[in-house]
Amino acid sequence: MTIKKLDYDLTVCKLSPDAPLHLPDGFFCLARTDEELSLVCETSAAPDGTLAREDGWKAFRIQGVLDFSLVGILARITGVLAGEGIGIFAVSTYNTDYVLVKQENFDRALRALEGAGYTAT
Repeated sequence: MTIKKLDYDLTVCKLSPDAPLHLPDGFFCLARTDEELSLVCETSAAPDGTLAREDGWKAFRIQGVLDFSLVGILARITGVLAGEGIGIFAVSTYNTDYVLVKQENFDRALRALEGAGYTAT
């Protein structure tokens, strides 16, 4: 399986539930629940006035469209990274999964996945 490195830094933000939404250009993922409003976006586009924010993330995506009937793909990847003591933040879209790791662990995460048989591009 192939994973694709993303070339930009990411930030995870917690926004006020009633915050006006100005969606950034580029990569972003927005989640609203009954308890919170979260935004994952390119660091360069992170909004001012967040309740909390965590900078310093890098990401890769699982290449290809993942059919909903496929099971265990994200579990296998996170298992490899957990075995290396690397924490993750996962984002899923309709087509695929994205795995974020802290910048200081990114190269080590890729090496671990390559050692487990994944191809990183």
